[in-house]
Amino acid sequence: MSSEHMQIGEVAARTELSLRTIRHYEETGLVIPSARSQGGFRLYTESDVARLMVIRRMKPLGFTLDQMRDLLEATDRLDSGEELAADEREALLERVRGYEQDAAEQVEKLRTQLARAEEFAATLRARLTRVPAL
Repeated sequence: MSSEHMQIGEVAARTELSLRTIRHYEETGLVIPSARSQGGFRLYTESDVARLMVIRRMKPLGFTLDQMRDLLEATDRLDSGEELAADEREALLERVRGYEQDAAEQVEKLRTQLARAEEFAATLRARLTRVPAL
C-alpha cells in the first residue's frame, strides 16, 4: 500500500467527519474512494480528502447534496486538464461564481446571527452582575 492512500479512519481524523458521514457521502456518489487495499478496505487520496473538505464547508451554509454534486462536477471539469471550449469554460465558471455568491450571502447572514447571539450573551452577563448579593 503506497503512502498516498489512506484508510477511512485517517480520512475521518483529517476531515473531522464521522465514518458514518463519510460513508453517506460515498453512498450518494459525492466521494468515491479511489482504490481498495488487498484486504478490500476502501482507500482514499488527497483528492478525495479535498472533496470531503468542500462538502464539509458547504454543509453548514445550507447547500443541498445536489448542489454539492453540481459544484464538484463543475470544478472537476475545470480541473480535468482537458481542453474546454470557451463557452463551456465560461458556463462552468459562471456556475462556480453562483456558489461563491450564495456562500458570501450565507456568511453575511451568519455574521448577523453571531452578532445578535453575542449581544444576547452580553445582556445576560450584565443582568447577572446586577443581581444583589444575599
